[in-house]
Amino acid sequence: MSSLKIIRRAAAALLLMAFLVSCVTYNQQASGFYSSLSGGDFQKATRALDNNKLLKKQRNRLLYLLEKGKVEHLLQNYEASNRYLNEADGLMEAARTSATDILAGTLLNPMAQTYQGEPFEKYMVHYYKAMNYLQLGLTDEALVEARRISLRTFTQEEKAGKNHYGEDAFSLMLQGMIYEKAGDLNNSFIAYRNAADVYLEHGNAYYGTAMPQQLKKDVLRTAYQNGFSDELQRYEGLFGMKFDEREGSRKGELILFWESGLAPVKREQNIFFSLVKDGGGNFFFVDGAGAYSIPFDFSTGYNKDNIRLSALRSFRAALPVYEEQPLWYSRATVRSGSDSVWLEPAQNINDLALATLRERRLKDLSKTLTRIAIKKLAEEAARPSENEKNKDKKNRQEAMALGIQLFSMASEKADTRNWQSLPHTIYYTRIPLNEGTNTIGLDINSGSGRTKTVTLDIPNSGGLVFRSICTVH
Repeated sequence: MSSLKIIRRAAAALLLMAFLVSCVTYNQQASGFYSSLSGGDFQKATRALDNNKLLKKQRNRLLYLLEKGKVEHLLQNYEASNRYLNEADGLMEAARTSATDILAGTLLNPMAQTYQGEPFEKYMVHYYKAMNYLQLGLTDEALVEARRISLRTFTQEEKAGKNHYGEDAFSLMLQGMIYEKAGDLNNSFIAYRNAADVYLEHGNAYYGTAMPQQLKKDVLRTAYQNGFSDELQRYEGLFGMKFDEREGSRKGELILFWESGLAPVKREQNIFFSLVKDGGGNFFFVDGAGAYSIPFDFSTGYNKDNIRLSALRSFRAALPVYEEQPLWYSRATVRSGSDSVWLEPAQNINDLALATLRERRLKDLSKTLTRIAIKKLAEEAARPSENEKNKDKKNRQEAMALGIQLFSMASEKADTRNWQSLPHTIYYTRIPLNEGTNTIGLDINSGSGRTKTVTLDIPNSGGLVFRSICTVH
C-alpha cells in the first residue's frame, strides 16, 4: 500500500475522532456539577465546580465565578456568594477583547476565547448580589446594586442597537423595590415606571413575560405616595385600572421570589454551507435549505482574489443552540392567614436566552463561516497541483493539506458555555404582613398534579422584607 493511501486512511480515522471530540459541550464537560445541581445536592455541586478542569482554565474564570456564586447563594452562604459574584462583576466591567482572543477566535473557535457572559447574565449578577445583601441586612450595599442597574442599562442599550435586548424590565422592577426598601420613593416610582414603559413599548409583554399586575399596582401606589397626581391619572388610563388607596397604607410587606427550574443549556448544531458568487462579484455563504445567505466578512483582511469556489463547495459550521430544560413546577400560591395569592412570572430566562441568541444569529454566522472558509482555503492552497511530477513533494503537500484539514475539523466547535445554574423562570408576589412573626405557606404545583409545600416564618418590623425560594427539581 502506498504511503499516500496510508496517510489518507489514518486521516479519515482521525477526522472521525476529531469530529466526535469537537461535539462535546460545556454541559457535558461539567456533567458532574450539573447533575448534582439538578438533583438538588448543592454541596456536591460546589465540590464538582472546584474539581472541574475546564472551569479552572483562565478563559473560563468568569463562568466558574458565576456558577460558584449562584450555588453559594443556594446554600445561603451569602457573604461567600458575593465574594465570587463581585469578582465576576469586576471581570465583566473590565472585559476587553484582547489580541490573543481575536487570534484564538480566528484560528480556533469562540470556545477558545475568554468567556464574557451573555447580556442577561450581566443583569442577573445584580439580582443575586442585591438579594445576598438584603439577606445580610445591608440595605446600602443593595442600593449600590440598584444604581448600577441604571449604568448596566445605558451600557447594554449602546451595545444592543435597535430592536435588540438592551434594557431589562425585571431588573428595573428590582431596582424599584430596593429604592422602596431604602425609603427613596421618588426613585422607586421612576424605576417602576421605567419597567412598565418597557412592557408598554413592547405590547405589554417582554421576552416571554407579560406585564405583572403587581408592577401596575406599584407604579400607581408610588405615584400616589409621591403626590404625582398627573402620573397617577395617566397610568390608570394606560393600565385600565383604578388605584386602591388601601395599597398605600400597609405597614409591612414580604416580597417573595420563586426561582423555578434551570436555564436552557447550549448544545452544538451543525449546518452545511457552500460559498457562491453573484453577478456583481460578491461572495455569499448559503445553506442547502436556503434559509441563510450570509456575506463573506472581508473585514478580516482576506483578499477576495484568493478565493477559489471549488474549495468551498461544502463545509460544516458548528453553531450553538439552546435546549430547554424540563420545568417541573410552573404554578405556586402563597397562603398568609386566610388570604391566598398566585405568584406572577417576573423573568423568563428560558425565553430570554433563546430570543437573544436568535437576535445575533446572523452576526455569529458571518464570523463563523468566514473563519472556516479561510481555514478551508488554506487547506486547498497546500494541496499539490495536478501537474506536480515529484512524487515525494506531492506526498508531502498532500500530508500538509490533510494536516490542515485535521486541525480545522478538530478546532471547529460551537461556544456552548452559559451560566447554567440560572433558573428557568422567576415568579414573585407581595404579601402584607401582620405585626410580629408571620407564618407563610408556599404551595408549588406541577401540571401533572405534583406538589411541594414550603413554610416560611417572616418577622415584621415594618417596611419590606425580601425572601427567595428555589426549586430545581
